[in-house]
Amino acid sequence: MFAVMVNVHLKPEKKDDFLKEMLNDAKGSINNEEGCLLFNIIQDSEDPNCLHLYEVYTSADSFAVHEKTPHFVRWVETTADWLEKPLEIATGTHIFPDNDVWKKQQ
Repeated sequence: MFAVMVNVHLKPEKKDDFLKEMLNDAKGSINNEEGCLLFNIIQDSEDPNCLHLYEVYTSADSFAVHEKTPHFVRWVETTADWLEKPLEIATGTHIFPDNDVWKKQQ
């Protein structure tokens, strides 16, 4: 499995608008992308204007498909000016749990 971890630092006045757009992207990913198994949005414990995204795809190719979807393109274009600083993105391959235990998020 291919994992994507993103730290998002928001302009405080754009937080509510950003969350609305972020939820649209997350739901679009889970509902419309066969290769997207998990899409979590996590509020930072110490900084209310920082979110952590954790996404799991069946492969790097599935993530590449995600980056071309209408909901993702809309999210990128709509929220670009709402960030306090550039996205911090890391990717990796799951070691644990094994690939055969993953199921699609409902």
